[in-house]
Amino acid sequence: MFPLSHMMKAFIRKGQLTVIDAAGKRHVFSGTPGPEVTMRLTDPRLYRSLVFNSELAAGEAYMDGTLRFEDGSTLRDFLQLFSLNRLSLGSYPIQKAIRAIKMRFRKRQQSNIKGEAQRNVAHHYDLGNEFYKLFLDANMLYSCAYFREPDETLEQAQRNKLRLLASKLCLRPGMKVLDIGCGWGDLALYLAKLEDVEVLGVTLSKEQQALATERARAAGLENRVRFELRDYRDVDETFHRIVSVGMFEHVGVQHYDEFFKKLNALMPDDGIAVLHSIGHMSPPGMASAWLRKYIFPGAYSPALSEVFEVVEQNSLWVTDLEFLRVHYATTLKHWCDRFEKNRDKVVAMYDERFARMWEFYLISCEMMFRTGSQLVFHMQLSRTRDSAPIVRDYITDRQKAYIVREQTLKLTL
Repeated sequence: MFPLSHMMKAFIRKGQLTVIDAAGKRHVFSGTPGPEVTMRLTDPRLYRSLVFNSELAAGEAYMDGTLRFEDGSTLRDFLQLFSLNRLSLGSYPIQKAIRAIKMRFRKRQQSNIKGEAQRNVAHHYDLGNEFYKLFLDANMLYSCAYFREPDETLEQAQRNKLRLLASKLCLRPGMKVLDIGCGWGDLALYLAKLEDVEVLGVTLSKEQQALATERARAAGLENRVRFELRDYRDVDETFHRIVSVGMFEHVGVQHYDEFFKKLNALMPDDGIAVLHSIGHMSPPGMASAWLRKYIFPGAYSPALSEVFEVVEQNSLWVTDLEFLRVHYATTLKHWCDRFEKNRDKVVAMYDERFARMWEFYLISCEMMFRTGSQLVFHMQLSRTRDSAPIVRDYITDRQKAYIVREQTLKLTL
């Protein structure tokens, strides 16, 4: 099973991995006490591909069924073991050399020029609204929720997230708000119900734009909330407030200057923008080859150093910064549980390989946030230092006031 066996000896520092090779022979790799996983490989070609392209080969092998788990082990167990030992894998000489080469080409991997950006978005978000309804919350929010209490439902936690964002926007009656990457429209609709504001949501997904527009019409808000199939770079109006949730991950490092220049151009001096994005606490890197190929073409979650550098170059004040650390792991676990309950429907819509692909995606991402370096950050930006209150208590005070307002307005989940 060489060269895989050589890498595995260096890889497993915590826990135990038993690999049953294509000939039926067992190979045990162990470190300090931890999770124990049994994995069977049925294709000898994996002995090499798992060394030279680990993440891509492992994901594809699971999708194809040539990598499977036995003795009570599950994909979740394996990905937890993988995440716990990821640093030792990264320090393996062959992996270090391959990563150094790939880093030279990472900007090509994150290309999101106009036209290409829409194709990248369609690859993931235009799978069909009925598919996403199988595992998202009732209001179809596809980003990190905010769990104020561990036993809250996904619906409650997603409402908490909207309330937190609204509080940071410091809304006032008559304001114009831009929602960049508006998804299926729930944030825009929530803001318009909560405050007397006008909201424009832009998306590159036809499926999202159609459903969001239908929801605005059903809520009687079509005069104050509209959704357009439009690249944010083509927006030329001025907005008092800008919010973007789960979209910055699709911008790409080489487009960050373009993104923040556009935010600057779209706001008045006292305007406020709130950015909700995945990031990581480790140095600049690149998205996994498997995730780029099958789930999010062109996507990348930045190191904070990559973001701050460009914010500074565009003369923007960071007026508030908050980190949501384990909240996305909990969100993804909720999504995965709902996905598994509807797995038969997913297979009927697509096929078994597609269902395996999404299982690998949801669980691997959960582990990135639970034991890896991923996090979610809220960055509040403005041209001026005093556009938002200088004492942070206002965010908590506004959330409390909005809870009362939601009850008064009977804003149901």
